[in-house]
Amino acid sequence: MDRAAGGAVPLACLGLVLVAGCLPRTGEPYQRQTDDDAGPQGPVQLDAGTIDDRRALPNAAPHAVLSVAPNHGPFTGGQTVLVRGNGFTSDVRVWFGDERVPSEDVLPVDPGRIQVTVPEGAPGAVDVVTQNGTDTSTRAALTKAYIYDAFYLEPSSGPTSGGTEITLHGSGTQWDDETEVLIDLVPCDEITVHSEEELTCKTPAGSPGSKNVRVITQDDVETDVLDAFVYGDSDSGFRGGLSGQPLDRRMTVTVLDDVTGSPVAGAAVILDDGDESSEVTFADSRGVAVFSDADLGPTRTVTVAAKCFSPITFVDVPVDTVNVYLDPVLDLSCAYLSEIPQLPGSGRGSGSSVRGELLWPSSTEFGRGGWTNVPPAKGGDERQVAYVFRAMSSATRAFSLPSNVTAVTPSAPGEAGYSFYLPSLPGNATYYALAGIENRSLSPPLFTAYSMGLVTGVTTAPDTTTTDVFIRVDVPLDHTLKLEITPPKTTARGPDRIQANVVLRLSEAGYAVLPNGRQSRLLPGSAQFDFVGMPTLSGSLTGAQYVTFASAVTGDDAAMPDSFGGLFATTDSSQPIVLDEFVEVPELQHPEQGTRWDGRELRVDWAAGGVPVDLVVFDIASGGGLVTWTVAAPGDVRNVALPNLKAVSSELGLMPGSLSIRVSAARIRDFAYGSLRYRQLGPNGFDAFARDVFRVSY
Repeated sequence: MDRAAGGAVPLACLGLVLVAGCLPRTGEPYQRQTDDDAGPQGPVQLDAGTIDDRRALPNAAPHAVLSVAPNHGPFTGGQTVLVRGNGFTSDVRVWFGDERVPSEDVLPVDPGRIQVTVPEGAPGAVDVVTQNGTDTSTRAALTKAYIYDAFYLEPSSGPTSGGTEITLHGSGTQWDDETEVLIDLVPCDEITVHSEEELTCKTPAGSPGSKNVRVITQDDVETDVLDAFVYGDSDSGFRGGLSGQPLDRRMTVTVLDDVTGSPVAGAAVILDDGDESSEVTFADSRGVAVFSDADLGPTRTVTVAAKCFSPITFVDVPVDTVNVYLDPVLDLSCAYLSEIPQLPGSGRGSGSSVRGELLWPSSTEFGRGGWTNVPPAKGGDERQVAYVFRAMSSATRAFSLPSNVTAVTPSAPGEAGYSFYLPSLPGNATYYALAGIENRSLSPPLFTAYSMGLVTGVTTAPDTTTTDVFIRVDVPLDHTLKLEITPPKTTARGPDRIQANVVLRLSEAGYAVLPNGRQSRLLPGSAQFDFVGMPTLSGSLTGAQYVTFASAVTGDDAAMPDSFGGLFATTDSSQPIVLDEFVEVPELQHPEQGTRWDGRELRVDWAAGGVPVDLVVFDIASGGGLVTWTVAAPGDVRNVALPNLKAVSSELGLMPGSLSIRVSAARIRDFAYGSLRYRQLGPNGFDAFARDVFRVSY
């Protein structure tokens, strides 16, 4: 193959990864392009003595950029990439196009590798340039080494069953009502264009893995972004719920299996209390039920139930489209459950992992630094240790000490640092490391963190290990944060204590939970808390935020009734943070605690004061949680009328016996009931909430 002679170059050879079939055969000329000339500079003759059986390349220039991986990402920047080359030093500078990367976003690993957080850029290809300090003789470039994508998806991962609501953000795009979106060449559903640079749609079903996304505009211009969406296990929850236009003469209800995403044919769809025959219909083979009536609007209560599924009710629905995902009943009498592992598109078991090294500052160039920001261990039961975590999508999860097998110690192997391995989920995520002193002889084990670091924008695919991920452990945990809390009113049932919490927001939807980030105190009493050992927001934590919140809970096990006061974010640790936006605890007035319930009416109320309530959710569990009826209502609703599911079919609804009714009153920022999503039916979708649970029989 002679490029100088105009020979065709295989498409695969234009990428940044060298493959054996792209190398010249023995005796063919190999062309090397210099920085000063766009054309080839005198062919270098290679023979069998020059290229061994492994097809090695000739010696590269002393200073060079050879590859960037991944080689594309969103125009907003923030992705972590690995720049490979030659001759890098610890003061190396990096440019993406004309934009110099801030020094805190450049992590030199060794003379051949630099980990970089990509800066923001305009869509298109840019050169990646490196230079050691101010020495221009070391300047090297790789032409069009990185491509800024014209759009990105949020969220960028979801289950294989489809139905995830995604938002596409574009730059310089001209999207309109004729625009199409395809994921892995399968059209997206329910496309809504909000502007020329923003649209939403619902993902189709797909197979596990990273998928390309294509946008086609009215004039047939196609724009592709590679690996833009990952199908796999996901905790996003942005699917299903209410949407569409204000309810008038027609309503469409689509019923799908929450595990497989397949239609639930024959599901009963009931309007209001279902007492009239026109208010009950059954989903067709596509899982679709349609109601048409001149007097249908402005609101109707929609209940969906099916054999071997838990029912759900949306009260006072004001829109014409309801997309329901029913939870299957995990009972052996539902024979189809044995087929679930073989059903296509279930997305289960598609795990991922990351592998890399923790780096500490070194006194020598690219030396393996010591754990200088962690004190020495005292006694035989203590040891220096570090753990790596995937940033959580929820800020409210408690810290849990990982398994001992994932521990990184000063004796861990590594080239530039100390090796770690972490199982994970597919998608784009942030990872953080905590280093400190551990004593597992205590009960419970004690881990005190003294330093930390993080890496953002790491992409993992299903059933794949992402390698060469480096975390610089450079941030001391030496700050103090003060909280002042005004708790909600207590009821006769509780709450009786306050739990105060501090976590870190590392990215838009990623939180770091700290081992010393929770304190508890009885009520009544002082609600002032001092959190010692918080990180400074510098180094690799530049751009992060402190996120504080508090919960009023009941008993040593932090049970219900409880009230969660919402998240407060700040970067200022110099002033006390006041937390006073609590939802008052709801009280179930009908059915009363300990009575028998006929399953037809719910009535709830709560004390005056507190923040306004946007949504009320009843979770009615029967059979020890085997069948749970979820009822969602707008925040101004106090009384709910339910249909008699047993009158529709004896195989529908709750199981006889004892019931638990959990009532949640929630505050949700920028909430519109007509756009309710399934994520907003539980604490992960609430901004502030209060709950209690009541026992009755049925």
